[in-house]
Amino acid sequence: MGSRRKFIKTVGKGAAFSTLAMSTPTGLAGHMISVEKPQLKKMKIGIIGAENSHTRGFGKMFNIDKKFPGMEVKYVWGETEAFAKDAMERGGIPNMVKDPIEMIGKIDALIVDHRHGKYHLDAARPFIQEKIPMFIDKPFCYRLDEGIEFLKMARKHGAPVTSFSSIAHSDETFDIKEQVKEMGQINQVIRSGRLDYNSEYGGVFFYGAHTIQPLMYIFGDDVKKVRITKNGANSGANLIFANGMLASLVFTTKKYGWQTFVETENGIEELKSRVESENPARNYVDMVTMFQTGKEPRSHESILKGVAVLEALEKSVTSGQWEDVATFSL
Repeated sequence: MGSRRKFIKTVGKGAAFSTLAMSTPTGLAGHMISVEKPQLKKMKIGIIGAENSHTRGFGKMFNIDKKFPGMEVKYVWGETEAFAKDAMERGGIPNMVKDPIEMIGKIDALIVDHRHGKYHLDAARPFIQEKIPMFIDKPFCYRLDEGIEFLKMARKHGAPVTSFSSIAHSDETFDIKEQVKEMGQINQVIRSGRLDYNSEYGGVFFYGAHTIQPLMYIFGDDVKKVRITKNGANSGANLIFANGMLASLVFTTKKYGWQTFVETENGIEELKSRVESENPARNYVDMVTMFQTGKEPRSHESILKGVAVLEALEKSVTSGQWEDVATFSL
């Protein structure tokens, strides 16, 4: 944790840049390698999508609070002009474009942030050939086959791409992963969190990433099959991992938040982080690291496996049966 704190302090002073040495979230992510480099290079960022509150949050972080000196959100495209103007006002973003492709040639990095994941890849695709590094908010996409095609194209053209849930890609989650390594074999997990399979923004895809990604970061990406259980307004799901571990999901309806419990020799124990999130948080630091260096903090395979699980859950909403998680190759 010390080297990461050093990163944040030096970035805040504009004195140094520390890179993250991590190939996938399922690898050892708690240890950082601090590399002294020149001051953060100046970068102009564009954002596609302004319906989410995230967009004005990005603007505030980069432009108003200046958490990463030299980096600024210069352009925004909104689903409506009103959304764009709100993000501009509250996020200090100076320019609005009528068409996202107007940003080509004007930006050094891209953030794609629609509420519905089905719009993400079409919006990002024109920037691939320009080799623009891009962060695509969760969910990365709405269909696995589209995600595979997109990431193959990005790899071919050398465009750095990443995507993750901010809850999963956090110091807290990585600390819990380290704790779990000391617990021995875990056969059963219970996780509670928000998920509305009737959401107009993609059903299970909307909040689903926040629910399943932390589990996959902590216990591995290899989920074999899933099943949704519905009882009126109350619902849940089961995930079976390759090693036989059963994860039972409780989709909360009364309060926003996520909790995870595991069965151990001592009974049911809640997994709690021993660390607090830094400011800026790890998800932002790793996104900026990729913008600056081109080094992706999460493997393409990991991104797509999360999409495959969500797609299987969506099928189970309709069938009410166990659904196999699709396999694929890149």
